[in-house]
Amino acid sequence: MKGIVSAEIFTDFIEMAHHLLTEGYKDPAAVIIGSVLEEHLRQLCIKNEIAFEDIRNEKMVNKKADTLNGELANKQVYNKLDQKSITAWLDLRNKAAHGKYSEYNRHQVELLISSVTEFIARTTS
Repeated sequence: MKGIVSAEIFTDFIEMAHHLLTEGYKDPAAVIIGSVLEEHLRQLCIKNEIAFEDIRNEKMVNKKADTLNGELANKQVYNKLDQKSITAWLDLRNKAAHGKYSEYNRHQVELLISSVTEFIARTTS
């Protein structure tokens, strides 16, 4: 049941990112689709019994998405090519989230949306 709900939520956010992009808002579209990717990585960690949190200063904090990516690839949840793609996708998302808007373009965000969508479909079961 949780997987179905997550899939529906992901679909809504993916559609939102696509809509923003078609309306000319590449930057928020990149942030949204990047957030969808990060949540999917957390869900894959849960499914594969990989901790997605660490204790720091006596508080539970989420691991960085890049760390999760490495741990998922090391556990062979997906291959090294996927890991490298995810690293690039996370980099684009970080550029968008930190105001480095001139370092990527609309076409790259379009590819990001389609690639993340395909990755989620392929790794959700």
